[in-house]
Amino acid sequence: MYNLCYSGFVVNKIRQTGLLWRVFRQEAPKVYSSYYNCLSLRQKDRAPKSACSHSLRKKSIYYTATVSGRMRGNMLDTISNFLGKVDDFVWGLPLIILILATGIFLTIRLKFLQITKLPHGIKHMLANEKSGKDGEVSSFAALCTALSATIGTGNIVGVATALVAGGPGALFWMWIAALVGTATKYSECLLAVKFRVKAEDGHIIGGPFYYIENGMGKNWKWLAKIFAFLGVCVGLFGIGTFTQINGITSAVHNFFDPQNAHTIQLFGMDYSWSIVISGIILTICVALVIIGGLKRISSVAQVIVPFMAITYVLSCLLILIFNFRAIPSAIVTIVQSAFGMRAVAGGALGAVMVAAQKGIARGIFSNEAGIGSAPIAAAAAQIESPAQQGLISMLGTVIDTLIICTMTGLTIVITGTWNIGLDGVDVTTKAFQEGLPFSSSVASFILMICLVFFAFTTILGWDYYSERCLEYLVGQKPKVLKAYRWLYIFCVFIGPYMTVKAVWTIADIFNGLMAIPNLIALLALNGVVVAETKKYLDARTKKF
Repeated sequence: MYNLCYSGFVVNKIRQTGLLWRVFRQEAPKVYSSYYNCLSLRQKDRAPKSACSHSLRKKSIYYTATVSGRMRGNMLDTISNFLGKVDDFVWGLPLIILILATGIFLTIRLKFLQITKLPHGIKHMLANEKSGKDGEVSSFAALCTALSATIGTGNIVGVATALVAGGPGALFWMWIAALVGTATKYSECLLAVKFRVKAEDGHIIGGPFYYIENGMGKNWKWLAKIFAFLGVCVGLFGIGTFTQINGITSAVHNFFDPQNAHTIQLFGMDYSWSIVISGIILTICVALVIIGGLKRISSVAQVIVPFMAITYVLSCLLILIFNFRAIPSAIVTIVQSAFGMRAVAGGALGAVMVAAQKGIARGIFSNEAGIGSAPIAAAAAQIESPAQQGLISMLGTVIDTLIICTMTGLTIVITGTWNIGLDGVDVTTKAFQEGLPFSSSVASFILMICLVFFAFTTILGWDYYSERCLEYLVGQKPKVLKAYRWLYIFCVFIGPYMTVKAVWTIADIFNGLMAIPNLIALLALNGVVVAETKKYLDARTKKF
């Protein structure tokens, strides 16, 4: 049935294109013929050039531009629809099931370690230890670097989108995804430290590409290279640059100049000065940070990540405090919606499926458990035990989904902004405006600041991720890596002036495809994860 529907869609597009071509063939010759006849008449009678040629020239150009524009528009629509279908397939049920199944399997193998050892992980995180000989940054700095890329606009915009599409029940399924995803995050970060290597210049590098190659064997190096290539693509052309800087400048523009009162013409288009100025300032800030490498990124992340997370959580908590009587009913609504209790009998199962799919997909996309990005940062931690870093790194999923995404979701459900016809960031903005005891402009300003910091740190984090992926592909070549950093900065610079719909879609596709090699490695190396965990826990038992 799906193939028949898609075939019909393609046939329809071909018919439309064919119709436009027939119009072009029929009308254009008439116009051009009249134009040239007029030219002949003008030459014969010495008529002024403006007598007829000007209007006919404009008419011919109009026909050509209109027809070609329609054909171009149909082509772009077809490409966009195709990319959308690929994205839906990549992030469809097969990948979601694979990620969930891997998380459940690892949870069982580790005997629910993400619950029983959660206090132990929090203790080590707060200690900010540097217990190992190898590594470049503290365990807490490694966690903050990972969180800088993980906590982003998805925590604000993505949650809102999931609730609009799947209802309040989507938040419940986000919790389920986070619960099993914590075990996945623990395992991949443990493996990253276990199989990390020392580069020629002495710095430590690691991630899925190294535990695929060194853990699974040299015969699987091709799988590691696929992962690294996809990581470079996501960082340079997708989530790391265009989408984030565009989101920042759009947020600034919507607050300072929503009516486009102050514009400048660039690249044949009119842009608000707020977009231009904010884009330049942020590009300079990004350049100043990433040129300094990992240590500067981690030092900035240690300051910004806690600040932005605390600011956003406190803002959401303020909404919950002023609307505390609505919290119990909101929780009931979330649970009932998750299991289709609010849908009519015939649509209950469908409602559950939609809520589960949207919630799980958004939860996975937000916390990146199983994607393989966080292990790249975890590998640089100065710590002896791989299991200990795994315990610290798994807190990233707890902070990202169980705290920040939950705050966003509860805020939206309590204020009821998920079902009033809004979408994306407008949903969360409306929730802040209605829930906070401030004016609408102040509430919007707070959310704008949070969005700016969330997206800014994502830019920094993904630069580091994509650099490590590139380093794996080309080797330790400082000139290449330096050139890449400048290319990354250039992509950030031009990001505000690009249409990012297709870029977001392509980024989603690459991000989803990154998960497949990583999940294969996690399943293949689950024995190593269990053995390292047992070794660490036994050593702690003997110590105490």
